[in-house]
Amino acid sequence: MSDKLKFIDTQIDQLKADGVYRKLPVNYGPCDHVINLDGKEVINLSSNNYLGLANHPRVMEASKAAIDKYGVGAGSVRTIVGNQDLLESLENLLAEFKEEEAVMLFQSGLNCNIGTIQAIVAKGDLIISDALNHASIIDGVRLSKADKAVYKHNDMEDLKRILDEKRNDYNNVLIITDGVFSMDGDLAPLPEIVKLAETYNCLTYVDDAHGSGVLGKSGRGTIDHFGLHGQIDFIVGTLSKAIGVVGGYVATKANVKEWLLHRARPLLFSTALPPAATAATIESVKMLMESEEHTKKLWDNALYFKKNLKALGFDIGISETPITPVMIGAEDKTMKFSQALKEEGVFVSGIVFPTVPKGKGRCRVMISASHTKEDLDKAIKAFESVGKTLNVI
Repeated sequence: MSDKLKFIDTQIDQLKADGVYRKLPVNYGPCDHVINLDGKEVINLSSNNYLGLANHPRVMEASKAAIDKYGVGAGSVRTIVGNQDLLESLENLLAEFKEEEAVMLFQSGLNCNIGTIQAIVAKGDLIISDALNHASIIDGVRLSKADKAVYKHNDMEDLKRILDEKRNDYNNVLIITDGVFSMDGDLAPLPEIVKLAETYNCLTYVDDAHGSGVLGKSGRGTIDHFGLHGQIDFIVGTLSKAIGVVGGYVATKANVKEWLLHRARPLLFSTALPPAATAATIESVKMLMESEEHTKKLWDNALYFKKNLKALGFDIGISETPITPVMIGAEDKTMKFSQALKEEGVFVSGIVFPTVPKGKGRCRVMISASHTKEDLDKAIKAFESVGKTLNVI
């Protein structure tokens, strides 16, 4: 019998030859600041659990209580079985938190993008997307019937050039950008994008997955950071990063919410969030609204870590957020750096092509409010040791 899947083996062999093949480690416990990875205790610098809320007692208790009342599953697609009151409560709470008119919940941030983009643009429209937008945005754009254009990363002159050339040829034009770019940690110039959108009568769409819970008052996000409430048409947020649970949402106008419930395919063809996740998210958002304690601790830790790595001579890129890319370069060297850190008791995943361009490999550090200064000091010493051994510093 012929081996029809032999081509997969050939491609895996090439990954090994390129030095980028990996096997996923196993975490024997919660995704906390220190984890049991493959049977060894390591400092975890690879999690999006920015505020430590995934393991917070209040959040865990809310989740357990929801299971007792509602069970473990939502039962069906919400357009078939209806909403549970928990979903209604969370959407209302998120709209209040984000200071926007309405919120529609999705099963993930990826589902937000692949569901919303194709529902709000059509043939005869144009999408203009930042060159470094997240893969889920790219997939959402591909699923739409609109034409597409890409502007150079954060380059407002290039965006204006495209608008000058193309705006009059289309009905609606949708400008899409990340709020915080996940690989470099830099911010989109949202005030300038809003001005261009107003001048050229365009819609604006911001994926704020890494800004929600991190930037702005109590983590209200990049839009709050820039003081742009009510000026962005579609704001995507995730519930799986700083919020610490799972899911995503679109903050927008009430009529858009109505439309998405009829045309966003993930809402029509995939079961809603489970009650335990919904209740846990409600508790996380309430905690953010009560206090800035967690966001302040996150930023204190992030700035401390960045300052020390920069002092050692590491290239930490252009990050303006707790995301801290430690630039290595070559793919194989990046993976060696990551593995050497793990042997030193620090877990940081190597990020290489195709996630980032070839030759731009980095170990992307994700700082959390749950890290202690002792954790960070140990990690900094490990970076120094490995950096010198591999001639990175």
